[in-house]
Amino acid sequence: MAVQEYNPFAKREKHSQRSLTTYKVLTIASWLLLAITVFYYTFNAPGDCKHGHDCHTIWGQNSRMRTPFALNSIVTSIYWIIVIIMQAGYVWHLFSSNETLVNSAANVGSHFIISNLLFFAFILLWVRSHFWPAELFLILNFVNLTSLYFRHSTTPRFIHIPVVSAPLAFTYVGILWCGAAAVHAHSLVARIFANIAIWSILLYGGFFLLAFKDYTMGFELAILSLALALAQLGTHVMALQWIFAFVIMGCLVVLSVVIGVPGIFGDENAIRHPGHVVEPDRERQPLLDDH
Repeated sequence: MAVQEYNPFAKREKHSQRSLTTYKVLTIASWLLLAITVFYYTFNAPGDCKHGHDCHTIWGQNSRMRTPFALNSIVTSIYWIIVIIMQAGYVWHLFSSNETLVNSAANVGSHFIISNLLFFAFILLWVRSHFWPAELFLILNFVNLTSLYFRHSTTPRFIHIPVVSAPLAFTYVGILWCGAAAVHAHSLVARIFANIAIWSILLYGGFFLLAFKDYTMGFELAILSLALALAQLGTHVMALQWIFAFVIMGCLVVLSVVIGVPGIFGDENAIRHPGHVVEPDRERQPLLDDH
């Protein structure tokens, strides 16, 4: 019981006022830290590199490497602007007068804070060309967010999208993105391997779509596939990577619509409505499956 009491990742039906205050402070601090860091390094390169070598903005680094998993800066930036704004909505729910909403938000707070700190570390390393350590932090966050996904599989939609699925989708694609930069994937062999590895995005998204009816993961990975396709089309027209990315995007969109439409038209057995709070005794049911 003592371990459970002090475990920051434990599910609780009720949080103490002291615990909620801690979550509020750390959640806001980590969210602001990440948002400010992303904004700053989008327009500025680090100034602490010797003679400025190997230091670039987030997207300057992306353009410089031109790997088979380089991403389109506009699409990816819009993706993250929307996510960060939605995360502000999540933070607001920690201050709600509805105890159920507050509890749902607080239960994922520890994972959210850690995710922000790991993304923060990744960005600091990425813009300084420390790709292997950056890759390690992405992998650690992938483990953190995957654990969050399965341990809190019935979170309300306003929490699930900005805190769970959207960051997880980017982290998976980010591992491919940063990994390609780490190995300097410019050779013919690297591109052939990338042509194979890119299909893992469809397999990964298909798993969540078919196993959990989670169309949010499908749409998010489709958007990131679009970012990948546009970047590859702009740099390597005579290649297969951008074609595969567009095909993957199309497949994910179709599957997401097919799975998501029943929920939109009110089929309670197909999908949980946005903002629907699940009772504690249903906490172990598969995500989005209300059987």
